[in-house]
Amino acid sequence: MANTTLNDRALIRLSGEDVRGFLQGLVTNDTSGNLPVWAALLSAQGKALFDFLIWGDEADVLIDCERDAAEALAKRLTLYRLRRAITIAPEPDLAVHWAPEGDLGVVDPRLPELGQRWLAPAEEGEGADAAWRAHRLALGVTEGRAELGDGTTLWLECNAAELNGVSFTKGCYVGQENTARMNWRQKVNRRLVVVPIAEADEKRQVVAYPDLGWSVEHRRTETIGSGIAPAWMREGLAAGS
Repeated sequence: MANTTLNDRALIRLSGEDVRGFLQGLVTNDTSGNLPVWAALLSAQGKALFDFLIWGDEADVLIDCERDAAEALAKRLTLYRLRRAITIAPEPDLAVHWAPEGDLGVVDPRLPELGQRWLAPAEEGEGADAAWRAHRLALGVTEGRAELGDGTTLWLECNAAELNGVSFTKGCYVGQENTARMNWRQKVNRRLVVVPIAEADEKRQVVAYPDLGWSVEHRRTETIGSGIAPAWMREGLAAGS
């Protein structure tokens, strides 16, 4: 098998007193059930600050996040920890792995077509980051601060409902009020969408990948036609129209 390590990802280990309960009151998804799940830590206004996958490791929890954001995320979680007996620290002995298909690991909780994901020691070699990005963008899935914005994009505009990144039944978390209101009103007026770079709208562009031929854009929903929207997004678009 080709190298599967995602070197652009890092792991943060949370251990100690009821770490699942600690995260349950902070993040957008339900941490009390089966893991992994995709989730985010939001601003009070419901805008995405960090997105990540949450894994269970016996009594501990591992957060699978973009490497460049790991230190900032750990600091933010530490602020919320207050006096709880919880340790929040990098996990250097494990790495995130990915393959587009196969039977290793588990199916990505966002979308089965994203492939398999698992945690294991890093492999030597080039890594799988370029292949992962190309595969993910071809499916129209965005992630990370470069694409989701750094506190600039509402979580439901990041297609969180369609990609299983939010629970509407778990109770309160940071940014929950605005997120729940948008869902109740079925008013997601804008969405992140991946379009061919030849069809890019520079005024709506968040980031471009000329080498891959894709543009990530923050568009009003009425400008996202069925020819642009991936199949997994279309039901959400129809519900809000």
